[in-house]
Amino acid sequence: MMRRVVLGTFLLSTLVVSPLQAQTPSTVSVIRAGSLIDGASDSPRKNQLVFVRGDRIEKIVDASAQIPAGAIVIDLSSSTVLPGLIDSHTHIFLWGEDPAKGGYDANILKAGIALRAARATFACRRALEQGFTTLRDLETEGAGYGDVEIKQAIAEGTIPGPRLFCATRAISSTGGYNLEGYAPELDMPKGAQIIDGPVQARKAAREQLDHGADWVKVYMTHRSWTDKQGRLVSQPTLTVEELRAIVDEAHGWQKKVACHAYGGIGLQRALDGGCDSIEHGLEITDAQIAQMASQGTWYCPTLSPYYEDWAPEDTPAGKRDRARAAVHEISFKKALQAHLKIVFGTDIGGMPWTESMAQEFPRMVSLGMQPMDAIHAATSRAADMLEMKGEIGVLAPGAYADLIAVSADPLKDIRILEHVHFVMHDGAIFKNEQTK
Repeated sequence: MMRRVVLGTFLLSTLVVSPLQAQTPSTVSVIRAGSLIDGASDSPRKNQLVFVRGDRIEKIVDASAQIPAGAIVIDLSSSTVLPGLIDSHTHIFLWGEDPAKGGYDANILKAGIALRAARATFACRRALEQGFTTLRDLETEGAGYGDVEIKQAIAEGTIPGPRLFCATRAISSTGGYNLEGYAPELDMPKGAQIIDGPVQARKAAREQLDHGADWVKVYMTHRSWTDKQGRLVSQPTLTVEELRAIVDEAHGWQKKVACHAYGGIGLQRALDGGCDSIEHGLEITDAQIAQMASQGTWYCPTLSPYYEDWAPEDTPAGKRDRARAAVHEISFKKALQAHLKIVFGTDIGGMPWTESMAQEFPRMVSLGMQPMDAIHAATSRAADMLEMKGEIGVLAPGAYADLIAVSADPLKDIRILEHVHFVMHDGAIFKNEQTK
């Protein structure tokens, strides 16, 4: 989605962050938490000690417990401590889609792979700096399997970044993805892998899984517009048979399938084809909500991108933009009422990486989600979707030591999550900017 570029003081050279300060397996760090939100419970706990050994949480006890001699003590007694956040829908290889700078097409046509990799490195550092210690990155947008290699660079310590779950190239059908609008005799690159028919669909899934995809991303809708009655219409892409081939192959590898689907026929095909998560889901009918609940389908709404950069109101694009936001609000509220499994996602990359990822929290809360529920959507619930329940998205013994801290209570003002001042990832301190 297109979003206004935020100009400000944020530049890579001025990031105030510490290098990853890893602890040895024998080192014990003890974090004094004034308030602790563990990511799974309904209420916070006061005055807790979090013991970290190596990259894991060893135990969490009351602040009256004895701290062993030689332990490294990190005083966050005036802060609220939470698990590292999880963004379930990102694009580290996108650099915003500002129309004034060429929109989506400029990402592919004007930036070489080295520049795109450098920007992806920046994006990962930027996410971690904001307290997002895990990302599900849903497509490289023409950068091939670059996300898998960025993941490798993070894992080997070459660059700092979050834990990545990669979807590599994504899959759509002929007429179902950018680049578009160029002379028909030109063979333009596409942002996704294009297939037609179940055989090609299964082969594409196999290729992507073979090259390291943790998830397979599928586009079930593409263009959208409003009809003569002002209703939002979304063009369907893959058939149910094509999707079923992809889902069958992915599930055979014990991987999952995320489906971009705005609504209508395409969203229905996504559900009938057995997708694991619906991305965006702008317009979901009551029957589709019921089907999602019955099938256990995850819902990643990505609300924020649909509220900016609207075209003029009296234009077809402007009518479409407003219809998208209007129906999206209705669908999100229906999903809340039906207790669907909602996870936090921003679609950042479509928005510039200089913007706040945590802006999605107040958007969710403004539409009726309780603050603790929104936090769970970005912690334990997302971890469950990623099949890492108890390992990430929670502060508990045995979990990875991914912790963040903010200076106030996010249950009273969710916007404080836009101002994370402490980040620990896998037991290593990445950022510590407490006010003295």
